[in-house]
Amino acid sequence: MSLNYTEEELNLLANTPHIIGAAMAFAGSSGLFGTGKEMFTNAQAVMAGIKDYPNNALIQAILPDVKGDASAALDKMKKVRDWGVARYKAKAVDSAEKFQAEAVADCKAVAALLATKASPQEASEYKQWAMSIAEKVAMTTTEGSFLGFGGERFSANEKQLFSQIESAMGTQSMQA
Repeated sequence: MSLNYTEEELNLLANTPHIIGAAMAFAGSSGLFGTGKEMFTNAQAVMAGIKDYPNNALIQAILPDVKGDASAALDKMKKVRDWGVARYKAKAVDSAEKFQAEAVADCKAVAALLATKASPQEASEYKQWAMSIAEKVAMTTTEGSFLGFGGERFSANEKQLFSQIESAMGTQSMQA
């Protein structure tokens, strides 16, 4: 497999799906327990890319090979995480609002990168995968409920962020 991406570009492509999910988790008002559930869903949805897109060389390249060398997979995940943390610290991201704005900016950068370097199928599948992560995280818990009663599955704040991510990625609406 020969992907024509720099290490920096691959890190951006690997980090952005995680960031999308985290931004969605923090967009709602799920409380500590709900946000924890959403972050767990985020990790599951990101890793589902391996199974859901087995023929997408890009997605396979940016996700750790969990069936191979576990140590190497863990090192790869840590490297991407550390790259993302350092990048967001350098940009002085210190609030949920700044985090969400940077996530949207990263989505725009990813869409531009995919348009120039990925095949149309790889780009489309990457975007589908990224948007499915956003949707799965948003749908994990209800927002604004009291003791589990009432509330809504896809809050207004989540819908707004989803729309911004969708626009940045250049995808059609997945939410009815």
